[in-house]
Amino acid sequence: MATKVGILGATGRMGAHLIRNTVDDPELELTAVHVYDELKEPLPEGVLATNSIAELLKAVDVVVDFSAPGATQELCESAMETPRALVIATTGLTEHQQNLIVEASKEMPVLYSSNMSAGIALLKQLVEQVSRTLKDFDIEIVEMHHRHKVDAPSGTALTLGEFAAKGRGLDLEKVRVSGRDGQIGPRSKDEIAVMALRGGDIVGRHTVGFYNDGEYLELNHTATSRETFSKGALRAAKWLVGQKPGFYTINDCLGL
Repeated sequence: MATKVGILGATGRMGAHLIRNTVDDPELELTAVHVYDELKEPLPEGVLATNSIAELLKAVDVVVDFSAPGATQELCESAMETPRALVIATTGLTEHQQNLIVEASKEMPVLYSSNMSAGIALLKQLVEQVSRTLKDFDIEIVEMHHRHKVDAPSGTALTLGEFAAKGRGLDLEKVRVSGRDGQIGPRSKDEIAVMALRGGDIVGRHTVGFYNDGEYLELNHTATSRETFSKGALRAAKWLVGQKPGFYTINDCLGL
């Protein structure tokens, strides 16, 4: 029996990809979408289109959420009344909203990741390993996205920063630098820079650089299509519906 999928954020940039990819997957059935404004992708006959997250939850086995922080918060609050598997990829969340996701995971399986690609999942582990090994190297992270992205730095860049900091036993929020201007003095040993560039239609590019005197190493990941994220999220959805309540990441889904 196909897994019943609901999409939160169906009218956004990722929404059209999620709708198409769900319809094309024989293991999935698109049963409901949350409509915030105008849908850009036609729906198959019989799919529920609603502006009620409560109604969305009643119609599905799993919700895939590429929306906005406020909508993700409402999803977690509503799901406490109607528990369902939740795949959440929304970025720019507040600490309160992050805590809500953790609370929801006590009642249902919840998979949260700022990036649903397999390449980024592996990159996080590589960053931690290199950071731990090359302790004397300076760490600088640069992310590039399209002009329409509203949060900066990207959630993925911050996650990569967290893994870099973890490799050295540091707290990212205590050592992160996300801007330099004027007479700031020399770079400190422990700081980890996370810088954002915006322009054009760049889907997503992340570079984690390790720099030392005489040599440097750069790890790069470039997404060339948003379907990297939508197909990754749907892969996670199929895996998540069989899991016990708990908090999961894309690395759990991939067995990394």
